[in-house]
Formats: sequence, C-alpha cells, structure tokens
Amino acid sequence: MSAPGTTDTAGASTAPAVRRAAVPPRTPARGGRRSLRARLRRDWPLLAMTAPAAALLLVFHYLPTLGNVIAFQDYNPFVGDDPLDAFLGSEWIGFGNFEALFRDPLFWDAVRNTLTITAFQLVFFFPLPILLAVLLNSVVSGWVRGFVQSVVYLPHFFSWVLVVTFFVQTLGGAGLLAQEMRHAGLQPVDIMTNPDTFIVLVTAEAVWKDLGWGTIVFLAALSAIDQNLYEAAAADGAGRWRRLWHITLPGLRPVIVLLLIMRLGDALSVGFEQFILQRDAVGRQAAEVLDTFVYHQAVVTQQWGLGAAAGLFKALIGLALILTANHVAHRLGEQGVYSRS
Repeated sequence: MSAPGTTDTAGASTAPAVRRAAVPPRTPARGGRRSLRARLRRDWPLLAMTAPAAALLLVFHYLPTLGNVIAFQDYNPFVGDDPLDAFLGSEWIGFGNFEALFRDPLFWDAVRNTLTITAFQLVFFFPLPILLAVLLNSVVSGWVRGFVQSVVYLPHFFSWVLVVTFFVQTLGGAGLLAQEMRHAGLQPVDIMTNPDTFIVLVTAEAVWKDLGWGTIVFLAALSAIDQNLYEAAAADGAGRWRRLWHITLPGLRPVIVLLLIMRLGDALSVGFEQFILQRDAVGRQAAEVLDTFVYHQAVVTQQWGLGAAAGLFKALIGLALILTANHVAHRLGEQGVYSRS
C-alpha cells in the first residue's frame, strides 16, 4: 500500500487528489453578473456623459408631470404668492374637469380630426420612407445615393414656420402656382385655405419635411441585412421582386414594427406648430386637433384644469396604444419597444 503523499503504481498522488476533491468548486455570481459597485466603477465614464441628458429629461419632462394634479382641481394660478400656493390652495374637484371635457362637442371634434389625420398619414406617409430607402439602396452609384439622401433630409432641419411659409409661397392664393395659372388664363385652385383638402395639405407638408429622416432609419436597417442572402437567392434564380419580398422586407420588419408602435403611441399628437399656424386659414372645424385644443382651453381661455385634463387623457390613450401594439408585436414574434419580462 502506498504511504500518504506518495504515488501509487499509476503514478498519481492519492492524498492530494482526495483533498482537492473535498474542496467544493467556486460558483460564479448569480447570473454571472457583477455587483452594482463593480459595474459603477467600470461604467462611470459613460454615466458621466449621460448625466446632463438625464438631468435635462428629469427637469423638463418628468418633474412637470407632477403638474397634472391640476386636472383634478379648479386651478387658479393667482392664489397665493408662489406656484406652490396655487397648487395647494386651488379647490379639489375630482373628475369634474373630465366630465366637462367629455361633454364638450369641441373636444370630440378635435379627437375626430386628430384620429382622421393620423390614420391618413399612417396609410399614405408611413410607407414612403420604406419605399425611398429601398430605391436608394438599389442605386449603384454612391454619389447619386448620397446626393439624393442629403436633398431629402435637408427639410428635416427646417422649422414648421419655414415649411408653412414655403407652401404658402408655392400653393397660396398669391403663390407661384396661382400666378402661373392666371398667366395661362386659368382659375387658380384654392389649396391653402380649402378645409376639404386640408388633410392632404398637412400630409404633403409632413412628407416634404420628414421623409428624409425616416429614409435614413430604414437605410441603416438595410445595411444590416446580410448581402450573402441576396447572392444566394440570385444564384437560386430569385428575381428582384422575390428578393425584395423574401429578404428585404423580412429584414426591415423589426424596424417597421418598432416605428409603427411608436407612431401609434403618438397617434393623438399630430403636431402643434403645423396646425396652429394654419388654423385660422382653414377654420377650426378642419384644423382643430388635440394639441391646439389644449392650447386654446388652457392658455387662451385660461381653463387650466380643463386643458390639463385633455392633455392627461391624450397621454393615457397613447400609453394604452403603445402597450396594446407592443403586446400584438410579441404575439407576432417581434420584440417591439420592450421585451417580455
């Protein structure tokens, strides 16, 4: 028999082997994750860079949401000497503002206009950036692709004041189109002040301004698609349309679903500046949306509680649309805005 610490006939040390086997192996941390302190020590430069943006978001977006309490008050900003006295001194009326809001026919006119414009732009505007991105991606010349991309992206930096002014100077009663029609002996077409075509006008303005921005998003998604898939499909005899249907569109589907969910969540916010600038020209019946309704109720007529109730209603409906659309995306196998827990 071999003595402790000696080797046996196989040349292995028995006692140390027994001692090593008796020591349990070290288990990694739960889930393989580092402690919070270690992660903070590792990521503090990134946290320092995002701190100003986080502070900006906190001060100008999250803290003002506390002011939604006036939706449940008969708010009077002139109570007391400071804003806190106005919050504490205003009468609490519960859901009285919401009851008055839902009985107001002007509110439902604004809701109807908002949903109609959103649905129209969702059908006629949302697919255009996808189409333009696919067309630009198929252009062989990089110079042509970059030039077109720059031209269509430039209006995104224009303010709505400049965009509306451009359309007035082009399509207005004294604009370029009307002057050319008069010179040709024709009757000018009423475009900028026609309530019946206002929905087409605002959609055309949105297309001209934001088409390039959406195109860049989809071009980035197209660049992530494996080019070997196109080569393999072409070798198998797939034509351009079959490659588009079976490779390009499935590759874009996650981005399309994500942007569609975000658009649905923003369905009740079709834009304030664009509509307030043209509201007087076409009339309230055609141009009154929820954003302009909140402005006129809360600021112009100083019904602060009623305007806050309308804004809170819009936010809750947007949240419900996001949650519903995200759930549908999960059922369809997409990740959506956030993944399942």
